[in-house]
Amino acid sequence: MITLTQLNALPDTEFVAQLGGLYEHSDWVPQRVLPQRPFPNVEILRNSLRQVVNEATAEEQFALIRAHPDLAGKLARGVELTAASTREQAGLGFDRLSDDEYEIFSQRNKIYQAKFGFPFIICARLTTKYGVLDAFASRLDNSREVEISEAMRQIHEIARLRLADTVGGG
Repeated sequence: MITLTQLNALPDTEFVAQLGGLYEHSDWVPQRVLPQRPFPNVEILRNSLRQVVNEATAEEQFALIRAHPDLAGKLARGVELTAASTREQAGLGFDRLSDDEYEIFSQRNKIYQAKFGFPFIICARLTTKYGVLDAFASRLDNSREVEISEAMRQIHEIARLRLADTVGGG
């Protein structure tokens, strides 16, 4: 963990490197808040990052959504996730699924991806393995527009928790 004072004092490239994983594979988010430094508190930093995402183009937001891995997908089995995604999915036991469970999640990922054109996103730290299965079922009834909005809401929750793990006060 780094303090906010230390983060504010970092060179631009190191600042971006420290916060680049908050929004999955999207360094453009912390890059765009660079001119706002120094941040007086973590809440303002979080709100600034969130605002960058909310004001991004639809194409940038869609790229952000698509940058997320499938839950319990082949990337998780091949250990190709970011460190944060690996921890979050392991917290749900996705690194220890039986072959039958893995197949269930793979099928749900395929159905979801076919309907919406992007991966199913949920803040893994705020649910359980069974909560994910329930969310898959209920969210498949959503329209694409509603699901894009829900994916963005989940992404902000993921980033909020990752920021809390990364940056402390003062």
